[in-house]
Amino acid sequence: MTPLKKFLSSLIIYFFNIFPIKKNKVFMFSYYGSQYGCNPKYITEYMLLHNDSKFDIVWAFNDPEAHNIHPKIRKVKVMSIKYFYELCTSKIIITNFRTTDLFVKRKKQYYIQTWHSSMRLKKIEKDAEATLPEHYVKIAKQDSKKCDLLLSGCENSTDIFKRSYWYEGEIFKHGTPRNDLLFGERSGSNLIKQKLNLSDKNKVLLYAPTFRGKNDTSVYDLDYSQLQQSLTQRFGGAWTILVKFHPHLLSLKDEQMGVGVINVTEYSDIQELLSISDALITDYSSLMFDYAITKRPCFLYVPDLEEYMKKDRKLYFNVEELPFVKAASNHELTEKN
Repeated sequence: MTPLKKFLSSLIIYFFNIFPIKKNKVFMFSYYGSQYGCNPKYITEYMLLHNDSKFDIVWAFNDPEAHNIHPKIRKVKVMSIKYFYELCTSKIIITNFRTTDLFVKRKKQYYIQTWHSSMRLKKIEKDAEATLPEHYVKIAKQDSKKCDLLLSGCENSTDIFKRSYWYEGEIFKHGTPRNDLLFGERSGSNLIKQKLNLSDKNKVLLYAPTFRGKNDTSVYDLDYSQLQQSLTQRFGGAWTILVKFHPHLLSLKDEQMGVGVINVTEYSDIQELLSISDALITDYSSLMFDYAITKRPCFLYVPDLEEYMKKDRKLYFNVEELPFVKAASNHELTEKN
């Protein structure tokens, strides 16, 4: 953002902060406006189901027209005049990622930070401060000061948050809203498959790796054709592979993957993809712990393990000790699945 745009945005915020806060208005956004998903989505769905007329819910998107959501949710475009008005006059703000200095929290506003994982392998925040960009660390510290409530998915997360989040306030230790979908039967799986034009006859493998420093994509080198053959030999049936790259890599959303492989990087809700998948391949993503709830096969494709720990992030757990099959090459992956 240019200095002029930031100055004008600050003036707009200053102006709208004079307006009264609306006590029933809740402002939501996920991954900086790129999606309708993660914990803010599932909190929204609960509110609509149980308090249909009580709340005025506003969601912020980079492209509001791209998101077909509940008609009772009002949509605004990120960084628009209306966006700043709704943000400045909402009683409650709920996000799953760090806010910037363009959220100037008012005294009577209540900011809930849901974060975007229940449990994690990669070290985060203060635990990874040496490898994080300096500007991000500054934003993270400022965001923590604004926060009124932080959600934790488990005791392990609570311990990490207390140590590394630059936050000393209340931690809500009652699970991760987005993971409710993964318990029990595959609720709504047919509708999700229809949205993706998936055949009910095919089994589904989801490949969802995390991002690397400088957005390096060279490590995403799965041999999809060989993998499909191996899956059929091991588990039977025909397999469709879904590929979902991290929200930081939306630039890869149009990459073609080959026959029987669908690029779903633009799909907003990763939990829905997990819910319809018969198996998962990831690397250092927290999705492995979410998916473990389903008790379905999970594989870790980590050809750059040593390099990743050296250049990107240290890990909270020894990968060898995790209850998932680990592979360092395509050959290993197809032999072990």
